[in-house]
Amino acid sequence: MDTIKLSIVTPNGEIFNDDVKTVTLPGKEGEFGVLPGHSSLVSSLTVGVIIIEKADSTEAVAINWGHVKVDEKSVDVLADGAIALTSGEDSKIAKNIEAARKLVNSVKDSNVSVASVEAKINSFA
Repeated sequence: MDTIKLSIVTPNGEIFNDDVKTVTLPGKEGEFGVLPGHSSLVSSLTVGVIIIEKADSTEAVAINWGHVKVDEKSVDVLADGAIALTSGEDSKIAKNIEAARKLVNSVKDSNVSVASVEAKINSFA
């Protein structure tokens, strides 16, 4: 099975680093998916949820904004703020979901996009 290396880093450290089947990112012009062998690109990211599909599970990370560099073998996300929504114990996940809501609401770009992101975050609750 083909995989691509995904790395998500914030100023506070690494949030995620693993091989994945696919990743969906919240681009400034809309969501886009990345598969192994993707064409190279650099893009700005907006407030949203990164959906990570691994071989045996799906994970999610909420971000407020950032940038991504994609090539055929790797995806490198540099985010200002990011919170993992689906890893750890149930009590930690609940705290992370609440922290993600606060992170998303700190972005004042667009109420419509924030409402959409909050709906995605709530789907993991």
